[in-house]
Amino acid sequence: MIYFNNVSKVYDKDSVALDKVTLTVTEGEFVSIVGHSGAGKTTLVKMILAEAAPTEGTVFFESVDIHKLKSTDLTNLRRRIGVVFQDFKLLSNKTAYENIAFAMEAVGKTDEEIAGDVPHVLELVDLGQKSNHFPHEMSGGEKQRLSIARAIINQPEIIIADEPTGNLDPVNAYEIIQILKKINDLGTTVILTTHNKGILESVKKRVITMENGKVVRDDKEGKYTI
Repeated sequence: MIYFNNVSKVYDKDSVALDKVTLTVTEGEFVSIVGHSGAGKTTLVKMILAEAAPTEGTVFFESVDIHKLKSTDLTNLRRRIGVVFQDFKLLSNKTAYENIAFAMEAVGKTDEEIAGDVPHVLELVDLGQKSNHFPHEMSGGEKQRLSIARAIINQPEIIIADEPTGNLDPVNAYEIIQILKKINDLGTTVILTTHNKGILESVKKRVITMENGKVVRDDKEGKYTI
């Protein structure tokens, strides 16, 4: 599904974000990309979203070179990918329901589709009782669950969760990972970036470990040893 072919990203001679990375993420996988701050995780994510271009190498989505797509095709690609951010990026002046509805409106969904789908996805992330709450009325864990709901509402093929537990306590972090696992069980590919070794114990899926822009370990057993 996603293939990095010998990809490097050099910002300047003293800043090598990615160094000859080759890896594949197949459809339906749950892959955790781990490493300390500065290891290259965020740059890897930006490559998939075409927010950064390789200095060398190629990034493919299926058989398509992401960085050769025209603007319209790139927009369509990004609609196939849902993103969950560490800092939530919710609309503060909209309720939980409205935050999700806004994402549907942006892709042209009808009022009937919105009315049918939003309550369902709120229940999926255990926010059925928070539909009319604004973000400032919600806990950190609830905000992140809302962020996940917004990311999945248009049924993307891939969810990228970029340090989604970074601002959460261990209990809320565990709950977020369980929701991501549930989404993966329903068939969606999940790519999780984290530097939190502890949460990987509850995932028990493939772990790619990065260090200084390189892939130093690719373990199907969910281990993180650095």
